[in-house]
This record gives sequence, structure tokens and C-alpha cells, in this order.
Amino acid sequence: MIRRIVSCSLLALLPMAAMADPAADYADYCASCHGEDRLGGTGPALIPETLGRVRDVDRIIAEGRVSTQMAGFAGDLSPERIAALVGYLKTPLATLPDWGADQITASRSMNPDYRPADAPVFSGDPMNITLVVETGDHHVSVLDGDTFQVLDRFATPFAVHGGPKFSPDGRFVYIMSRDGWVQKYDIWSLSEVGRTRAALNSRNIAISPDGKWLAVANYLPASLTILDSRDLSPVKMIEVIARDKTPSRVSAVYQAPARDSFILALKDAPEIWEIATDPEAGPFYDGFVHNYQSGAEEALGAEKGLFARRRIVIDEPVDDFFFSPDYRELIGANRNGDKGVVVNLDVGRIIAELPLPGLPHLGSGITWERDGRRVMATPHLGEGVLSVIDMQDWSLVGQIETPGPGFFLRSHANSPYLWADVFFGPNKDQMLVIDKQSLQIVKALKPFPGQTFAHAEFTRDGSHVLVSLWEDEGAVVVYDAKTLQEVKRLPMRKPSGKYNVWNKITFEDGTSH
Repeated sequence: MIRRIVSCSLLALLPMAAMADPAADYADYCASCHGEDRLGGTGPALIPETLGRVRDVDRIIAEGRVSTQMAGFAGDLSPERIAALVGYLKTPLATLPDWGADQITASRSMNPDYRPADAPVFSGDPMNITLVVETGDHHVSVLDGDTFQVLDRFATPFAVHGGPKFSPDGRFVYIMSRDGWVQKYDIWSLSEVGRTRAALNSRNIAISPDGKWLAVANYLPASLTILDSRDLSPVKMIEVIARDKTPSRVSAVYQAPARDSFILALKDAPEIWEIATDPEAGPFYDGFVHNYQSGAEEALGAEKGLFARRRIVIDEPVDDFFFSPDYRELIGANRNGDKGVVVNLDVGRIIAELPLPGLPHLGSGITWERDGRRVMATPHLGEGVLSVIDMQDWSLVGQIETPGPGFFLRSHANSPYLWADVFFGPNKDQMLVIDKQSLQIVKALKPFPGQTFAHAEFTRDGSHVLVSLWEDEGAVVVYDAKTLQEVKRLPMRKPSGKYNVWNKITFEDGTSH
């Protein structure tokens, strides 16, 4: 007994760091979100390649990260154990897995039971289908936008991210997960077509204007993966390397339909890339090159052909951005910055700066006509305000004060209102209905006190609005868009984003792109 007491006393005298087991702490506190292999899951990969530019990792582990799902663990882990865990995360993996065309092809799995239908197997309007992503158990519900009947509910890859993308005819939808899986689903047949893993850690996907190509923006490897939309086979792996020869992750990729191209922003370099999706169209003709600012190592716009690349050099990286309706301008912001920038994609340079402090969430921005002028609005992740910007002279029209920071905006050409959630803070249970002309809050909907009520989506004709009770035992609540009265509740497992086919493929006014 005495020997045991002495041993325990000696252990108590050892430094806490010496007793830390960072591998065990990682397994207990990190693996469920970031993957057992540290290569990402619902959260990003935690390896030196992705942590090199992340500041204060120890503070993030202790306190969490603002405006993300990252919780703080100061109550569970001592500073010494956190320090040991940071060292563990910054230790390179013994081998960094390759992930190229061979691995993508090997991962590809097509549904042997899939049979394409000649017409929709349901009676509703296929253009008024709304997909509801249910993150509680990783499913998607297929909702009839007229009857609000659930037509199908299918399993998705783990941790869907970035918003599904529809083929131009609205028949197929492509869904991506944080760990790089891309799933194809046939809405007409209500059946999965197949899936493939395009990368190990991905941000979002885009579909080309002609529907032929899928672009997958990746953190790991630092690349843009091009897939054939028909069968999800790999077509091209574009290694993303900045002008200074350093690799860069891709923040996001979007289609630019008016330009026949993909637009992507580099996470770790002050560059925007444009990738041609049609060799005979877009801003890649020789006669257009003289409009670009050059002087870089490559003449901007000099490349031609399918998947040709054009660089646009800017002052600092942007990792959230928005487009004007004609896709001539890109409005971007850095997550750590206090302003936005307007990049004219035709001339390839910044033409204006916007006063947008408080982490503007431009990816959720929307536009509409106000007093004969086109304006855009964006929520801010760091403060309770919506900024409204005039898109002709890029002046600040005004700011709408809200009860807390929001995440998503939605409207419709047939609605006088925009709908804005209050995603963060004690007022997360409110959905704000705002007049698009007066910029005044008309009503604050609060059907579930204390619970997150977020992300609105309109039906095809704008007559109804769907909002998520963003809880595990949640629901989608249907409102009459004119009377603002509740029409129906549909139980769901932590419903998050909702995506109407028509609104997305037509780039409906009031829909984020």
C-alpha cells in the first residue's frame, strides 16, 4: 500500500506534458470530425499542409472557432495537453496519400440497379422539386414543391458540404461531401446513379454551363478535379500552384454561365483563376488578351482551349465571393479582412473596394432591383448587420441592424421580401422578413424559442418559403410567402440547406449562386 502511494505521488510530480497522450486525445476529441487518419471529415484535414497558415491553433482548440462548428475544449484539456496535441497535429504524416486519376477511378461505384426513366416517375412538377439536406443522419429528402410531399429520402456521403448542383435541365443533382465524395442522383427516376471520391478533402463543386463537366475544389490534394458528369470518371487533375511556385488550396469554385468558364479562388495565394469550359467561347480568344493587365510570368488570358487557365492577380487571397448577375464582376472578401474587393473579370483587376468589416458572408449574397438600381446584400458572420451595396457605383446603400450575426439570405423576384436568419448567438431562433425597398424588418418569425431557425428557400413561383428548424429532431416549416402564415411542418433530422431546382438552374433573383 505504501509503495502504491509513493508511486502515485511521483506521478503527480511529473510535468503534465510528459503525461499527455496526444494521439489518444486526438482520437477522443478530434477524430469524429477530422477523421481518424487526420485527413478530414466534417472538419478539415489536420496536417501540416493545411495548418501551415492557421494561427493560434492552441487557442482554437481551447476556445473553439467563431462562426464554425468547432467547439472549445479548455474544460477538458489542460494547456499542456493542448500544446502536446498541437505538436501532434503539426507532425507530418509518415506518408501523404496520393490521390489522382487512378485512385478516383478505383473509388468510383455506379449503382447496378439504376434504370433511367423516360419521364419523371412522380406526377409533380420536376422543376419545382426542392432537395432538403438532412445532416442529422446524412440523408437528402426530395420534396414536391406543390404538395410538400416527400417523394424520396436517400443516403448521402458523410458531411455534405457546399450545396448540391443541378444539371442544366434539372434532371440530375450532384452532391459533394467534405471528404471528397461526389454523388450523382437522378431526380426523374428517384434513384442514385453512382458516386466517386474526387479528393481527400474538398470545399465545393460546380457544374459547367453545358452540364458536361464537374469541377471539385480541393484542399487535399491542392487541386481542382474535373469529372465527366455522365459517369463521374476523372477527366483532368489540375494542380494548383501559385505564380511563386507554392501549392495552394482552393477556397471555392463556381460556374460562370455567361463566360463559359469556372471561377476559382486560391486559399493560400492572391490569385483568382478562370478555367475555360468551352474551347470556342469565353474570354480566351487572342484578340481579348490585350485587355488584360499582364507583366506576370504568363500573359494573362494567353491560353486557349478546353480547361485553359487564366490567372488574375489581386492584393490578397479571397476565400468567399459573389458575382454580379452578368458575371462581369466578382465581389470577394478574405475571412480575416475588414473589406471587400470588386474584381472586374473582363479586365482582370480590382476596380473598387467595399467597406465590409465583420466577416461578410458573400457566398450567401443576393441581388435585386431597388429604386431602379441593382443592389446586393450580404450578411456578416462577425456582427449583427446586413450590408446593402449599390452595384453600379459600389457605394454602401445602408446597413440593416439585426439581433445577431446571420448566415443565409434568400428572396425571389415575385416577393417583396428578403428572408435573413440570425444564425449565431442567443437570437438564433429568429427568421427576419425584410422589405427589399424600405430595408425595414417587417416581421421576426420565432416558432421555436431557443432553437436554431435558419436557411430559407422559395418554391419555383415564389408563393411559399421553406425554413429549417436546424436541430437533430428538427423540421422544415412551410410559410405562405405573402401572408407569412405557417402552412405545414415536415419532421426532419437536422435539416440544413434546401435547394429548389428551378431557382438554382435559372439563377433566380434572390438565390445565392
